[in-house]
Amino acid sequence: MKNMKLKIKITGPKVHDVGYRYFLMSMAMTNRIRMFEAHNIESNEGDEVLVFLDGDEETVKAFRTLAETKRPARSEVSSIAFDDYEGDVMKIGEFAQFCSIVQLNKAIPVLLDMRDDLRAVRKNTDIIPQISEDIKAVRKNTDTIPQVLEEIKGLREDIQPGYGMTLRQVQSDIRAIKERLGMH
Repeated sequence: MKNMKLKIKITGPKVHDVGYRYFLMSMAMTNRIRMFEAHNIESNEGDEVLVFLDGDEETVKAFRTLAETKRPARSEVSSIAFDDYEGDVMKIGEFAQFCSIVQLNKAIPVLLDMRDDLRAVRKNTDIIPQISEDIKAVRKNTDTIPQVLEEIKGLREDIQPGYGMTLRQVQSDIRAIKERLGMH
């Protein structure tokens, strides 16, 4: 079988950050293409995915048809161009390792942010034992509320008979007190 090398340029407003390279790599693996690589680039035409593959002519042509007809779910493609290619193409296993490194490089800052957020949450939760102790102290103090209420009721009952007194009785009591004190 004759070998063939192909360069594919996929251009569009949404060809980056939609998993396009992984989508194409998966199709290449499924079709037993052993030499494959894909790269996100930015050009004057906008975002592009450049794909390079090397394989037997029949397999490369079948991949070309797939690349024309299949796309990742969230992608938006303006054009796909195909050209013969003469350069070297990375082994697909090496490219898969390269992709893992690229993804780790994206993930590390996110993971570090998550770690810092988790530390902040833990720091804020360190006060929970103190809050728990404060709640227990408040509950302990509220246990005396029924006792205080009973005392207030008792005082009320002591005071209530005085409410029934008439103004004449109060005036009479005041006169009696004044007489005892020697005040007239």
